Amino acid sequence: MAQSASTKSLLLAAGATCLSSVAFVVPSSESKPQLRAASGDKVQTGPFHEAEAYAGLSQSAKMAMLGISAVATAGAGRRLRQKQSEKVSSSRVVVHTGLGPGPGYNTLPEWEKPKNGFEGLIGDQEPLGLWDPVGFAADQNIENFKRRRETEIKHGRVSMLATIGYIVPEYFKFDGECSPSTGLKFADIPNGLKALSAVPPAGLAQMVAFAGFIELVANKPTGEPGNFGKGFLGLGNVGLNVAIQDPDVRLKKLKAEMANGRLAMVAIIGMFFQDGLTGSAWGDWANYTDSPLRAFEGELGVQAPVGFWDPLGLSADGDAAFFKRRRETELKHGRISMFACIGYIVPEYFRFPGELSPKLGLQFADVPNGLAALSKVPGQGWAQIVGFLGTYELFINGKSINDEPGNYGKGNLGLGFLGPVADPESRKKKLSAELANGRLAMMAIIGMLFQDGLTGSAW
Repeated sequence: MAQSASTKSLLLAAGATCLSSVAFVVPSSESKPQLRAASGDKVQTGPFHEAEAYAGLSQSAKMAMLGISAVATAGAGRRLRQKQSEKVSSSRVVVHTGLGPGPGYNTLPEWEKPKNGFEGLIGDQEPLGLWDPVGFAADQNIENFKRRRETEIKHGRVSMLATIGYIVPEYFKFDGECSPSTGLKFADIPNGLKALSAVPPAGLAQMVAFAGFIELVANKPTGEPGNFGKGFLGLGNVGLNVAIQDPDVRLKKLKAEMANGRLAMVAIIGMFFQDGLTGSAWGDWANYTDSPLRAFEGELGVQAPVGFWDPLGLSADGDAAFFKRRRETELKHGRISMFACIGYIVPEYFRFPGELSPKLGLQFADVPNGLAALSKVPGQGWAQIVGFLGTYELFINGKSINDEPGNYGKGNLGLGFLGPVADPESRKKKLSAELANGRLAMMAIIGMLFQDGLTGSAW
């Protein structure tokens, strides 16, 4: 079939292009492709088999050969692209970020304080472990640690005996005389701190000498803090050398001794204080008649469960005038705080219509709620507020009536026309409620101010 010149040229160009693409895209790994061929030369065509090119072929044969080469080259190109695509897919790097949906709670590990080398010893108990808030063991000196541990064990043992010594005489006392020379019987010795003045000095000297003998002569250190080789409960001092053989049982009992000794040290201090203030380790605090707080325990504001709560001891001097001044200040602060809390809430639902400052064109609706209003209200507005409060404080209220803190003779709710509350019980109840609500409002307004300052709104 005859071919036109343009068609022949197009087929020749396509065949040459396909052949050259095979030569560059799929080079042989054994030898470089030969891009030139002479009559009778063998041509390397990459991965394909060798072919002989002979000059002198007819034009139709050359065109057929080029067409076959084009088809074969196209198929090889598709297979090559498929293999390259698979190779790229298999060589892709998958990056794992470790990120995913949150579990809804904190997954960070709990903070652990640095260890100082003394963890895991007897006395480390949950939940505190090695509790050393002052940092006595921070120097990591083993000798100092052992000395302090031995001192702690001794104080605990003495405190356990002292606690028992407070309890037992309430139920049992020895018969006979404690001091025959003075005719002092055991039954005559009072319990607690009062015994210090009842026991003769010679008896107290005997106690000190006995404790010194046990400390300096009888007990000998063995290298383990608190272990003086006297066996279980120290019965070796009376000839009963009983030792605990099971290591687990021994460890459990040593831990119990440490825990009970610590509890006893706290307990005996509490007994001393209560005994010294009330006359007995079990005495009623009502017996502490010399307390400077007694003068104000019946005042308004003494409410359960804390009663008369004065942790800073502001009323410890017992001065009634100072107490009344502080009570009046508390009432005023409470009343202002209640107004302030309402002032935070009401503007969220209602604002006056009209202008706050006609000169500036500032309307009430333009004034933001909360702390942001401080920069919005004009200076003359603040001067009016301060002037109004000063007039109310100095001229309208003036001095309190009947020397009663917070009572300025303005009646119920300070409205005047409502008159005073006539029923004494109802009046006391309302005054107590005012104090309680004022205290709550003082806490509330501080919380609102902080939240407003940090977030831009009290809510």
